[in-house]
Amino acid sequence: MKRFRGFDGRGRHTTTASAVRRSLAAVAVLALTAGCSAQAAVTPSVRTDDRPRGSAAPDGAPSAPPSATQSSSPTIDARPEPSEEPSASPAEVLMSEGAQGGRVRELQARLAQIGWFDDAPTGVYGRITVAAVKGFQAKRGLPADGATDTVTWHRLLGMTTEPTRGELDGKAVNKPATKLDPRCLNGRVMCVSKTTRTLSWVVDGTVRSTMDVRFGSQYTPTREGSFSVFLKSKDHVSTLYDTPMPFAMFFSGGQAVHYSSDFAARGYNGASHGCVNVRDRQAVAALYAQVRNGDKVVIHW
Repeated sequence: MKRFRGFDGRGRHTTTASAVRRSLAAVAVLALTAGCSAQAAVTPSVRTDDRPRGSAAPDGAPSAPPSATQSSSPTIDARPEPSEEPSASPAEVLMSEGAQGGRVRELQARLAQIGWFDDAPTGVYGRITVAAVKGFQAKRGLPADGATDTVTWHRLLGMTTEPTRGELDGKAVNKPATKLDPRCLNGRVMCVSKTTRTLSWVVDGTVRSTMDVRFGSQYTPTREGSFSVFLKSKDHVSTLYDTPMPFAMFFSGGQAVHYSSDFAARGYNGASHGCVNVRDRQAVAALYAQVRNGDKVVIHW
């Protein structure tokens, strides 16, 4: 091994190979745990739901056109699926921006079941609903115009269940059971689905808990694949973004599963810089207590 030489306090040459190795190791650890921002945002902090806060939308009032960030907020579910067979004539539009009523409320409740509508149903087809429908359509290879036509509606009906009264009132969300990736069926696994935007803690094929999660934006995507937890840091602070990452469980470089106060406050109107954000602090604290270094992390569609 080639030996590096330096100077001691008296100006004499000394061998410093071990010092160099220690310095390189320290740099590697710092780079791995720099982390992503717990409060990364890709949309303005202004509330942009289908009605002004504390008031109902007036009948027939037009909504502002969706911004680029609003229309792409669920970018983590944007891979297209094969579209249905083309029909001889254009599909009939059932609902579009400006519509109001019970059917719009049902649309919103059904979109909420699969993670595309992150608010209480209003019965008003505003710009958030347009953005949600666009994302749902793009994921399935349908024309992404934000209007609910017969093809979009029947595809949504096939993926969801009839909303309960609680779902229509925004008091509950009945999400379909998460289908586990085959890699999640053995051992101790944090099984993360980008399709349903959920994290399931699975032990020997049994789901112990499930929680909502969000991911990085299209510019800072959360990596997909099979990983292992290599570092836990309960009170971690990102050195890149100077933001808290409580209950951080690192699985790939600076990407980790951790609690996000921004996700808790703004939902899917923001994104991380690649980490898997959890908005339920109590749930992720309980998960942190159970997960060990070496446990598997599977991120899939």
